[in-house]
Amino acid sequence: MKRSHDVTPRQGLTGTGTAFGTFGELLQGVLPGDGGDFLVTLPVARWSMATFRQDPGADGITVRPVHKKKALQLAHLIAEEERRPVGGVLTVSSVIPEGKGLASSSADLVATARAVAKTLSTPMPPGRIERLLARIEPTDGVLYPGIVAFHHREVRLRAVLGSLPAMTVVGIDEGGAVDTVAYNRIPKSYSTAQGYEYARLLDRLADAIPRHDLAEVGRVATRSALMNQPLRYKRSLEPMREICREVGGLGVAVGHSGTTLGVLLDSRDPSCTRRAMEAARACAELADGVAVYRTLSFSGVRAPTAEPLLTV
Repeated sequence: MKRSHDVTPRQGLTGTGTAFGTFGELLQGVLPGDGGDFLVTLPVARWSMATFRQDPGADGITVRPVHKKKALQLAHLIAEEERRPVGGVLTVSSVIPEGKGLASSSADLVATARAVAKTLSTPMPPGRIERLLARIEPTDGVLYPGIVAFHHREVRLRAVLGSLPAMTVVGIDEGGAVDTVAYNRIPKSYSTAQGYEYARLLDRLADAIPRHDLAEVGRVATRSALMNQPLRYKRSLEPMREICREVGGLGVAVGHSGTTLGVLLDSRDPSCTRRAMEAARACAELADGVAVYRTLSFSGVRAPTAEPLLTV
């Protein structure tokens, strides 16, 4: 006899989920008219992992470490939607530094959504993740593979831009931490001219990424970093631009709402290791800690070509 589906949690049923972080953004700003705030992701090989272990005897859901309160909030939201009793332990571990503009919180939440969904055997498509995360905080686009344009305040995908060959990022941290929720509450007065410039920069990325034009990507990232200075000033931006010029880098990327800056290098270049070492030595004079990241490439990710991304 065929058994009916049993939705009762079973002791020891465990699910895991992962999500990558980003090195700041290639571009972040606002689009003209009602286009809204947006960013363009720069995925890197740093991850958050969440594990949810059900325990029918548990009194609700607990999280480890205890300060991952947003992940716990998300787990409760999913349980409420499922309309069934859920108890257990959610464990979140990450190698993404917090409060630096590297999408640590977004990665934690996406990994949590995937882990809880696997444990409960419930679908968790991107649209559902977006809807859930919008109830918690502004979110990066790390739930999508590849480089995407994403409305982080609305938590909504704008466009998939494609994938790039791997880049090496030699990064520094100016120190401190930024509360993303608080930062996004700060009023930001962009002029009409700035809105149109951001739209042009987004169009340039939409053209450059499918062509794997890393030099153009670096130019756009640098321009975006400069335009962001009145909003979150980075004292090291000009020295980092000088280091980039000295080592022959592609450009400078920053965590627009964070504390990080990095020199972009083409990992395919035979001299990349030497350039990265030279950049790291120079960066060590600007900040105590220098970290090297590698951007992620995604097979099978293609930008849509049916219609232009923007008309400006």
